[in-house]
Amino acid sequence: MADQLRRITLARRPSGDPVPEDFALETGDLPNPGAGEVLVAVEHFSLDPYMRGRMDDARSYADPVPIGGTMTAQGVGRVVASNADGLSEGDRVTGMTGWASHAVLKASEARRIDDGVPPTSVLGVLGMPGFTGWYGLNDLGRPKAGETLVVAAATGPVGSMVGQLAKAAGLRTVAIAGGADKCALARDAFGFDAAIDHRAHDDARSLRAAIAEAAPDGVDIYFENVGGKVLEAVVPLMNTFGRIPVCGMVAWYGGVEESEDRLPMLWRSVLVKRMSVSGFIIADHWDRFDAFLSDVAPRVAKGEIDWREDVAEGLDHAPETFIRMLKGGNTGKQIMKI
Repeated sequence: MADQLRRITLARRPSGDPVPEDFALETGDLPNPGAGEVLVAVEHFSLDPYMRGRMDDARSYADPVPIGGTMTAQGVGRVVASNADGLSEGDRVTGMTGWASHAVLKASEARRIDDGVPPTSVLGVLGMPGFTGWYGLNDLGRPKAGETLVVAAATGPVGSMVGQLAKAAGLRTVAIAGGADKCALARDAFGFDAAIDHRAHDDARSLRAAIAEAAPDGVDIYFENVGGKVLEAVVPLMNTFGRIPVCGMVAWYGGVEESEDRLPMLWRSVLVKRMSVSGFIIADHWDRFDAFLSDVAPRVAKGEIDWREDVAEGLDHAPETFIRMLKGGNTGKQIMKI
């Protein structure tokens, strides 16, 4: 077992988009697990857009990462020391390890993983991102056969889950992705009926025309995880009684550029079209996680749900990988391998 802890900490709060200088790599002694705790040697950890929000000292649904604190993340690893009943050395577990080589977890916060399950799958298709897509679509989107769904970041772990579940439920599915390669992946691997490259459109008006062509009957469900010009493009195309589950707004995580105020247009559309706009944080809905696994895990095992991972190696490369991910530089679920 390595005799030192390596971790990425928040060196300063970003101003706009994060840069490498906002992070620091620190080394120290390994922590000792207390009563009811285990020490985990981390093998992989997840990088997710929500982490950008945790870097700001702003009121939100979760506390920010303190300056000098370890960047937050869900990880997977092996127990290397245990002071907890029910978990033994060698067990593979998942929990909130952070961007670190090792982490101490309470036994109640560490979930054992069967060695027959691909360990990284619990960070993506069978973890929080997949669960986010499943819950947001089914519980808030309320899909019905024959309707039309639009989702941006469609080749990511949330968007691809949403699209595949909606297609299986009999909806027309329209993907919005960045670049020709991702659009092809959306159609060929994830089964979207149409895919639109948002990078080929300079403004919301042009993007709206492309979406309207792909969704001739209007949009019934817009799964919102991007914001920006995509939201502006989609809202006028929403049908009466349309639904917008809102789980993210990555286009605005670095700050909102000054522009004409679109809020009156949005709010009038919500009223006139009697739309349901539902913001949600998936951490509020863990009581539904077992239902998600019961539904989705068999589909994944049968190959009915496709999934992709983008695995980068080396803890010290986590900041640059995270920065690139926020700009759409990944394909599939972004994971760091220690």
